[in-house]
Amino acid sequence: MARHYTSPFNTRQHMLEKELEIFYYEDQILHPVSSHRHDHYEIYFFISGGVSCSINGLLYPLSYGDVCLIPPGIYHQPVFNDPSKLYRRIVLWISQDYMNQLAASCPQILECFEPAIRKKEYHFSCDPGSAQLLFEKLFDLIQEYHSNLPLRSQLLRSYAQIFLLSLGRLLKQDAFPLSPDSDRPLFARICSYISTHLEEELTLEELSKQFFVSKYHISHIFTQNIGLSTHQYILKKRLQASKGCILSGMPLEQVSGACGFRSYTAFFRAFKKEYGTSPREYKESASATFAMF
Repeated sequence: MARHYTSPFNTRQHMLEKELEIFYYEDQILHPVSSHRHDHYEIYFFISGGVSCSINGLLYPLSYGDVCLIPPGIYHQPVFNDPSKLYRRIVLWISQDYMNQLAASCPQILECFEPAIRKKEYHFSCDPGSAQLLFEKLFDLIQEYHSNLPLRSQLLRSYAQIFLLSLGRLLKQDAFPLSPDSDRPLFARICSYISTHLEEELTLEELSKQFFVSKYHISHIFTQNIGLSTHQYILKKRLQASKGCILSGMPLEQVSGACGFRSYTAFFRAFKKEYGTSPREYKESASATFAMF
């Protein structure tokens, strides 16, 4: 990979390609962008910067991992709150014809845009672990988009489908915190609660008090649904979240507390055991990856 993966900023709002275009932007000097709309689908993945996004007249402050889903014809624009911060984001454009082609072979492809089209819900705050997953899928797309290797178009199609399906599944699994819904299954509600309270003490006893069921029942439904104990699930979610915090630039000494570990030593040991590398080594590797763009 090379630094030319970074796209130079431009104000073009129409597609040159017939199928999809993907951009990784990294801007220190910010140029004003007027409110605009276009004929293609846009998926905007925020990485860093002092930026909000105005969509259809509503203003959404952005944090690492936030996703904006913008269907054709919807007015939107970035609003710069702190021009001193480096503004990094990934923008994926997909033409209507290409989206229909993808959906023809897999109708579930369109499900990720249903909240935006039917409910006018355009912005989703993603938990750090899920943000990491989406970033990795987009990273595959960027790599292939800039390649000239055989089967490029076939792999681009596959990577686009995988990303859109992954995004749709996260929306269904409440990886994006939405308004509470007491009608959801207990397991889904507990998972959603864990994802949004990782920095807090999450014991079976605490979950039992929160959801008014016995800790034995909670333990049973986790083993039944995913084959993991509640403790194992919480640990994996915390470790996934820690990777997102590291990518966002949070100092390592703050990551452990932000993700619910009692000490940096406990965080270090768990991270090393799960990923085979230390948090600092992961941070250096991630920094090198961004530098390659």
